[in-house]
Amino acid sequence: MTDLTQVSAMLKETNGLTLATVDPDGTPRATPLFFATDGTIGLLFLSDPDSQHSRNLSRDPRAAVGIYPQEQDWQRIRGLQMKGRVDVPADAEAKEAMTRYRSRFPFIAAVQSAIAKGRIYRFRPHWVRLIDNRLGFAYHREWELPQSGSP
Repeated sequence: MTDLTQVSAMLKETNGLTLATVDPDGTPRATPLFFATDGTIGLLFLSDPDSQHSRNLSRDPRAAVGIYPQEQDWQRIRGLQMKGRVDVPADAEAKEAMTRYRSRFPFIAAVQSAIAKGRIYRFRPHWVRLIDNRLGFAYHREWELPQSGSP
């Protein structure tokens, strides 16, 4: 079994990600979003299905994610780079995913319009790279994980 302890630890301490998708004309799009985990290293985010990144994902579910705690010292820079696919969880899974998201971000209860308009999405990584300059300049470790869905 793959030991993803370092990855899980960073996901617990960080609540924002940058989601990369591809616009219809091939231009990359980077979108900052809050995230919760699905209990593993899958990521859950809430978004408007009419947003450009959501429309991009409905056309092409491949995505990349960057996660990085804020640091002021280059010797402490660390983060995660991930490649994977995004899907919309089915009914029962969507309810559990929303419960996880609300648990991590209680403020969401104050913006019911966002919940009503939004949809919960799940990012499932198939490649993960951890970088951590605290362990040495340009230190990195990579994992290949089973892919979910077809290309």
